[in-house]
Amino acid sequence: MRSAPVPLVSYVESWRPSPVTDVDPLPPGPAVALSAMLDLPESAAGAGDPLPPLWHWLYFLHWPAQHELGPDGHVRDGGFLPPIPDRRRMFAGGRLRVTAPLRLGVPAERVSSLSAVVPRQGRTGPLLFVTTRHEFRQSGTVCLVEEQDIVYRSGLPSGHTSAPPRGTSALPEAGAPWSLRVQPDEQLLFRFSALTANTHRIHYDAPYCRDVEGYPGLVVHGPLLVLLMLELVRRNAPGRRLHSLSYRFRQPVFAGEEIMAFGAVADGAAGLRIATRAEAQHATADAALG
Repeated sequence: MRSAPVPLVSYVESWRPSPVTDVDPLPPGPAVALSAMLDLPESAAGAGDPLPPLWHWLYFLHWPAQHELGPDGHVRDGGFLPPIPDRRRMFAGGRLRVTAPLRLGVPAERVSSLSAVVPRQGRTGPLLFVTTRHEFRQSGTVCLVEEQDIVYRSGLPSGHTSAPPRGTSALPEAGAPWSLRVQPDEQLLFRFSALTANTHRIHYDAPYCRDVEGYPGLVVHGPLLVLLMLELVRRNAPGRRLHSLSYRFRQPVFAGEEIMAFGAVADGAAGLRIATRAEAQHATADAALG
């Protein structure tokens, strides 16, 4: 008789990782590189300029030793990774509050801590939602407060498919005041992985995606989808300032798929989303603008 599976929450009952402080001089180089990746005519920010919202994802990077990586490409242990067996992870969403933008070339400090661990039952099994909180300070002032929600599961059932096949219907037309068409390919995913020190194999190892994670192709980074949605604000409302942002990932996007970022603003609030031929809302975001 097969014994009942161990509840995921039992693995984290005594898991209390300590806060971690990192510093970064915020050099212009990464911002220049992302601007080039997005085909901008010039860098979106230079030394002394405000860094566009969430571009701090290019900074405070951690490069572990090669032997510290697990089979999925992520660090095997430590940090804010829950100690569950055969761990699988997915970026579920997050929130950002902006008091003042970070400025390039001015040293900044990030304090990261564990905010919440919540067990839930998903359609295909138990899940663990882990929320981390990051405070970004510059010149002694808290400029940004960010929360990220990461969902974890323990392995995948045999034959599991993580996502439906790619869509074949027509790409949605620009039905919103703001729109941006992008077709992320393997080269773009490689560049973004390098810029963010992301070694998760779902972004560059097609056989792993298909045979282990159950995806039909390479997965476009969730953070890249959020940055594309925020490009709508930066390009169409350059005089507006972001006060807060809440975003959620609903369905993955795969390399080679044409995507449309849509956005509209009303009464100081912008509604943003990512669409493809297969799905109208792969990712959504709500932004409060000043």
